[in-house]
Amino acid sequence: DPGILLTTANMERFDDSQLTCAAWDLAFNTILKVTNLENGKSVIVRVNDRGPAKRLNRAIDLTKEAFSMISDLENGLADVSIEIM
Repeated sequence: DPGILLTTANMERFDDSQLTCAAWDLAFNTILKVTNLENGKSVIVRVNDRGPAKRLNRAIDLTKEAFSMISDLENGLADVSIEIM
């Protein structure tokens, strides 16, 4: 429902078209370089949310926009390296 306002853990409006991400152990506004280990493509993102769900055993959750810059959306998941900038 487009009428629902979703907010991130730091109370920003969630926007899947922005270059942001969710991570548990990094401070909000930390800038990260995320690189797809399969194809070498990188994207710079800012931490503005918490997640992904710990039960999923993932290190980071990117917005659709950020993920689309390093992998095809159909892939859903990618092995990445994460570097604090």
